[in-house]
Amino acid sequence: MDDGGTPVRAVRRRAGRPAAAVLDLSGITHAALELIGGKGYDGLTMAALARKLEVAPSALYNHVESKHDVLVLVEDHLMSLVDVSGFGAGPWEDAVRTWAWSYRDAFATHTPLIPVIAVLPVTDAPRTLAMYEVVSTGFRDAGIPEARVVPAIVALESFIFGSAYDVTAPANIFDPGNMAESTPGFTAAVRSFGDEQHERPADVAFGLGLEALIAGIGALRE
Repeated sequence: MDDGGTPVRAVRRRAGRPAAAVLDLSGITHAALELIGGKGYDGLTMAALARKLEVAPSALYNHVESKHDVLVLVEDHLMSLVDVSGFGAGPWEDAVRTWAWSYRDAFATHTPLIPVIAVLPVTDAPRTLAMYEVVSTGFRDAGIPEARVVPAIVALESFIFGSAYDVTAPANIFDPGNMAESTPGFTAAVRSFGDEQHERPADVAFGLGLEALIAGIGALRE
């Protein structure tokens, strides 16, 4: 790894040809995020990334060998935004809340990446692995059986990723329109929710679901 924790395999110099000074891994990462944010995951190609960075593709390949390497950089950047500071510093429940809310917020602004990052192996992603190390240790130290630590994290992540999409959902997503009279129970529930909540609907739903998951996973503690 380099001093910034970047996988060695993601940094390559061709013999006798130093990488262009205008390029660095941070710049590549942020350019990739901008491409995905503007054009979706399919818009991220090595050619498009080189154009975004205003360099020749050969210069880009001095730093990363493939699109997969770029995704590892992006994954590591996003996971570095997740707050794990609560683990070992206070109650387990509070640590999970801080971690989960920051996790959701990090991906709510990068929803096109969720289908990719959610299934991207963590191999050679140092900051991602460091995050999981802190979280898994925190779960184990809180009394979660070791065999249930990873399933518990996956259950939370599944909820977090889905909730990140919910942040960007339209305000009228549950409006039954002309079907209101034929769905009176649902329509009444939607109206009641809208009348009584004073926070963003996505935040209310996330808080409710998160507390249920914390209670359920916490019940596993030995």
